[in-house]
Amino acid sequence: MYSSTSLISQLIGLSSEAGMYILAGVIAGGIVALIAVNIFQKKNRQSKLKEYELEAKQIISEARIEAKEAAIQYKSEAEKELSSSRDKLREQEDQLKSQTTQISEREDSLRKQEKMVQTNQQRLTDRLQVAEQRQKELDKLLDQHRTSLMELTNLSKEEATTRLLKLLEDELEQEMGAVILKHEKSMQEVCEEKSREMLIMTMQRYASAHTADSTTSTVDIPSDEMKGRIIGREGRNIRAFEKATGVDVIIDDTPGVVIVSSFDPVRREVARLALSDLITDGRIHPSRIEEVVKETEKKIEKFIIKKGEEAAVEVNVNGLHERVIYMLGRLHFRTSYSQNVLRHSIEVAFIAGMLAEMVGLDADVGRRAGLLHDIGKAADHELEGGHPQIGADLLKRHGESAEVVHAAFGHHDEIVSEYPYTVLTATGDACSASRPGARRESLDRYIKRMEELEAIAREYNGVQQAYAIQAGRELRVIISSEKADDESAAKVARGIAKQFEEQLTYPGEIKVTVIRESRFTEFAR
Repeated sequence: MYSSTSLISQLIGLSSEAGMYILAGVIAGGIVALIAVNIFQKKNRQSKLKEYELEAKQIISEARIEAKEAAIQYKSEAEKELSSSRDKLREQEDQLKSQTTQISEREDSLRKQEKMVQTNQQRLTDRLQVAEQRQKELDKLLDQHRTSLMELTNLSKEEATTRLLKLLEDELEQEMGAVILKHEKSMQEVCEEKSREMLIMTMQRYASAHTADSTTSTVDIPSDEMKGRIIGREGRNIRAFEKATGVDVIIDDTPGVVIVSSFDPVRREVARLALSDLITDGRIHPSRIEEVVKETEKKIEKFIIKKGEEAAVEVNVNGLHERVIYMLGRLHFRTSYSQNVLRHSIEVAFIAGMLAEMVGLDADVGRRAGLLHDIGKAADHELEGGHPQIGADLLKRHGESAEVVHAAFGHHDEIVSEYPYTVLTATGDACSASRPGARRESLDRYIKRMEELEAIAREYNGVQQAYAIQAGRELRVIISSEKADDESAAKVARGIAKQFEEQLTYPGEIKVTVIRESRFTEFAR
């Protein structure tokens, strides 16, 4: 098919008339073709519309079916929800009914309780009124009795009050004595049982010989002629000897003896040994004296170190500083109440270690603290202060632990014990010092201590006699049965013991026994 422009251009060359017919025919044919095409398209549209209508009807019918099914399903679900909500409403209704019933029951019980409270209040009010009336009557009766008593006894109110307070005080004193006696008995039984068990086991495990050792500072000489040789011409030998040793040599009329005197036990021992060697050698002059003294000092130094090491090995204490070992060895020449301090320290070390082991502490620390507790006595004549302070400073400077330092500083209970090893060391020290035969006192000091014990006991009211026995470790007091009963006797015993603790210094403990004696005497004639 050609376009209209191409047809017009082809018909230009034809004749106008023929061209007009052809053009008219072409136009008519085009119109017919257009009409035919439109008719065909209309038919096609109608057929498609029918198909579309059928499809739409089918879709609508399916949609109606689905809508009916959905409506049915929704209806069933709604009915289910309605039934469940009705059930819940019924349950809530039942709960409300039960709660309402409970509330009504509670209201009834509250009403009953209110009635009971009102009734009780009324009863209490009546009783209070009755009590007030009775109190008034009692007050009147008491006033009458007071008046009658005052008339009968001729006592004023103040005097009667004083007598009444005195009676109350006596009753309270008796009750207090009974309570003290009761609690002391129970506590004493428990404490004595535990402490006796520990101490007996400790002493069974360690039983040492008596540590008392009487050290002398005398040197025997073969004849009195030797005294002149020791003195020398114009006293030059004795002056050289005293200068070299730092001691005082006393030569008196005592036959066969020369006395060496010094506060330093080591110097005294050096002087004693050197003088013995000079007497044995026979050559006594200043140069020989200096030579012998130097040799003796070296021997003593070695001996001191040996003694310190032996003590540490015996007690199984390791890691001691050389200076500490040296000071420990010096204790071999130190005595306290005739007791050798080194042997005493070894004994305290064993006792403290065993006690520490029995109470669950470190036995090594206990032995170390016990061994070193009196180390200050090796230098107390050279430094100011007591041996606890000197020993604590010495141990602290040479790296000992705080437990050991505190045990040396506080084993005489002069400070508050911060470590349990201090208490154990003090216990071992008291056990070692208070053993029979461990220490000896002078006769004057012994008599004075006995008199102090008896004098304190005699100060108490009702005490007739007091006897110190067992070297002052026990005091027996006889109290009048007329002036005191059992409770008062217990109070007196407690007071005497407390006064001993506050006023006296003693090793170990002192047992106070109060005996309430009753005597009845009759004569048959």
